[in-house]
Amino acid sequence: MSSLLGHKIEQSEKVQKHIKELVQEVQNICSGIQTIQPSREDRAGASQKWIEKAGAFRGRPLYYPYVGTGAGRGVYVEIEDGSIKMDLINGIGIHLFGHSHPKVIEAALHGALCDVVNQGNLEPNKEYIQYTEKLVHLASKHSRLKYAWLATCGTMANENAIKMARQKKSPARKIIAFKDAFAGRSTMMAEVTDNPAYRQGLPEYHEVLRVPWYDKKDPQSGEKTLKALKEHVAKNPNDICCFGFEPMLGEGGYMPANREFFLPLLKFCQENKIPVWADEVQTFTRTGELFAFETLGLGQFIDIVTIAKTAQLGATLYTEEYNPKPGLIAGTFSGTTVAMRTGMAMIDMLTNEGYLGPQGRIVEIHKRFVEGLGKLGETSCKGKISDAGGMGLMIAFTPFDGTKEQVGTFLKKLFDNGVMAFPCGKSPQRARFLVPAIIQNEDIDLALQVIEKTILEGV
Repeated sequence: MSSLLGHKIEQSEKVQKHIKELVQEVQNICSGIQTIQPSREDRAGASQKWIEKAGAFRGRPLYYPYVGTGAGRGVYVEIEDGSIKMDLINGIGIHLFGHSHPKVIEAALHGALCDVVNQGNLEPNKEYIQYTEKLVHLASKHSRLKYAWLATCGTMANENAIKMARQKKSPARKIIAFKDAFAGRSTMMAEVTDNPAYRQGLPEYHEVLRVPWYDKKDPQSGEKTLKALKEHVAKNPNDICCFGFEPMLGEGGYMPANREFFLPLLKFCQENKIPVWADEVQTFTRTGELFAFETLGLGQFIDIVTIAKTAQLGATLYTEEYNPKPGLIAGTFSGTTVAMRTGMAMIDMLTNEGYLGPQGRIVEIHKRFVEGLGKLGETSCKGKISDAGGMGLMIAFTPFDGTKEQVGTFLKKLFDNGVMAFPCGKSPQRARFLVPAIIQNEDIDLALQVIEKTILEGV
């Protein structure tokens, strides 16, 4: 039997040869990107025009004067002013393998050669099916998760999660979430997010009930949170549709919690038939295992989990009990073919190349980076760097006193000195890094040197 035409494209020696040549040419061009470099005077005018144009057409300025050229290598990226930055925020967690990774480019080129740009839930190509199969296979190893539904982003994955929970628990509508949670930018997710600045002018629906996050300084923290959870359930009988949580707060400050904190909360939910939704949009692939619920050993309690960022699209994974009725979740777009190909390539690299597990590279990166920050806080930057920590590739510390103004000034200076980070948390505000998995030890050491230099420059 002759191959189908699509198979012929995939197997074509000519196509394979050209893809390999293109990947190699990009690697050759980008090989000149080696380390942090200052901006170039001859690029200042052109760069400024791009920056002004960005602000003019979106109605607000860029946070950083950053417009990428499309060239990069690993942890380093070239921007339009000619400078080379060490990118330790990676599009808020999208580029897990940094810039211009050859395997990512190869996967993207294969995806670009397919017949459609966007795939949908009505007319999927094989990548859609391969991706859902891969996610379910990996998630089900340590949980009861059985199905996956693709969407375009984390916000849409979270919307689908709440719809599934509400349909199952109808007419219950209230969600229990942590203080300082972040869930996305839609109207519903702005309600789940505990930040009034993100819902200015929006109506208050009073559908979210808060419980306090883990406080490592308070030995009674877990008991207080469990008490608050029980009180909400008692005051709202038959009106709790789910308990939603980030395994580690993202926007809320990169403050981790241990298994012992979560365990009583999730046991209570399970005993009271309250759906448990783990929002892993940011933690997915970053905590030392693919899922943070694996890192924390909580898979048995999870009914629904959402992912995005590294996945290159959004996905909602769920158990048999939460498989929704036809019509509840749909949508024209499920993601681009390029996103599906590159997302699968990144997951394959993580699972096959020594990144995961207690002895994996992610744990090594975390230890070296956090210990380095801790050493700075004890020596040259004593009193100016504190509370360094996080989970895996999600790392943060508090600069100076953690005021919004201080942290903002520090981050802008850090950018000028060649390292990109981003704020998180409120009181205190912190500097956070979404470190790419391909960072080398010498890059970590350089990042620490630049952080030290910037701290000593003061605010």
